[in-house]
Amino acid sequence: MKNRFVKDNGLTMRMGWTIFLNGLIYVILILAIWWMLGGSTGGVIIAVLVSGGAFFFQWYFSDKIAMKAMGAREVSPEEASELHTMIDRLCQLADSPKPRVAVSNSAIPNAFATGRSPERSVVCVTRGLLEKLDRDEVEVVLAHELSHVAHRDVTIMTVAGVTGVVAALMMRAGYYMSFGRSNNNGGVPIQLLFILVGAVVYGLSFLLIRSLSRYRELAADRAAAILTGAPSTLASALTKLSGDMSKIPEKDLRASSSANHLALIPAASGKAALGQLFSTHPSLDKRLEQLARISGQLSQPQ
Repeated sequence: MKNRFVKDNGLTMRMGWTIFLNGLIYVILILAIWWMLGGSTGGVIIAVLVSGGAFFFQWYFSDKIAMKAMGAREVSPEEASELHTMIDRLCQLADSPKPRVAVSNSAIPNAFATGRSPERSVVCVTRGLLEKLDRDEVEVVLAHELSHVAHRDVTIMTVAGVTGVVAALMMRAGYYMSFGRSNNNGGVPIQLLFILVGAVVYGLSFLLIRSLSRYRELAADRAAAILTGAPSTLASALTKLSGDMSKIPEKDLRASSSANHLALIPAASGKAALGQLFSTHPSLDKRLEQLARISGQLSQPQ
């Protein structure tokens, strides 16, 4: 379905490459399982069925999983009239279907969007975000989340993550295997092969997905800033929310970390950051630099 969110060729290209490379790694992983099991197809069939089941479950129930992780509930126009009004306006502006609207009672100021398609999506904001930001800032944050829906980020990230799921299960299987059982093709213990191959594949898949995740946040920032014409307002919202994360207790941040890849701002303080290579989001400085460039472009006479 077409919409008025700005087309991002860079995001499309990165999505394509991430899926291609993860697919290639997945095929190599399946062949490795076949080889390690001495040419037996039983393990291959199980791996394919498990990966297919994992994809379907995470994709089909993505909205329910995310809402449960954030303790969110769907709200009606009567319960949250201003929130619905803002989303109605943005959907009309973007010519996109209206998602369901949800609110989390979490004090952590954040927002996320999820769902297997634009017609079956949900946009959620936390109580902390509504208390921290003014109306214009909330609206541009909602535009950011709606752009994720328009770009079908949940489906793309779920497809890309299947390889990592299989690799993680391989490591777990290797851990529970009995020592001493050797691979027919090389005499190396199957347990060790499963753990090593699983770890390498998981690491490669993890880095590819993290790279795409960081870029899709920049793409959503750009789409929201151009749709609303308010890049400086989004910059203000991001600055406020990032500053507040450092004040949230570590216990509360850990409780929300499972939905980090969906959130506007990762639920992690600066002390807990492991570096940009492993981050789900680009740095605040990088996001603000992009918004400053967009602000300059929008202010130029046409």
